[in-house]
Amino acid sequence: MGEQTHGLVVSFMVRHTWLSMRAAIGVELEEFGLTVPQFATLMMVRTSPGMSVAQLARSVGSTRQAANEMLAALERDGLITRSPHPTDRRTHQLHVTGLGTTRYEQALPAVLRREAELEEGLTGEQRQSALTWMSAVTAACQEPAERCG
Repeated sequence: MGEQTHGLVVSFMVRHTWLSMRAAIGVELEEFGLTVPQFATLMMVRTSPGMSVAQLARSVGSTRQAANEMLAALERDGLITRSPHPTDRRTHQLHVTGLGTTRYEQALPAVLRREAELEEGLTGEQRQSALTWMSAVTAACQEPAERCG
């Protein structure tokens, strides 16, 4: 059985935490003209240049249509480019532009600072335990669909 804290199911506490953090980080990103999904997209595409729209959508838990709409704004602002895949003409590869890299690098310190502020009440051990737990649950959810799907 899953543990409960203060009568709440852990998965709902995680969702509440994420929504709260997303709002706090979103305020920081406004200064840079980015939303949380746009920042995450720049981060992921920088890490995996050439990823497809479908891969991006899976990574952020959205539909291809939603990912395409968000990418259109990044593309319009000159932060992302799409290029045809060399072997699959139905697929486009995503790349961060020089301007996208600059914008990401400008925003990253503000995001890291805000995260550190949000974690001020945690010890290093508590933070590491939370990261270990999140990684383990994420890995378990990558296993067969009957476990988390």
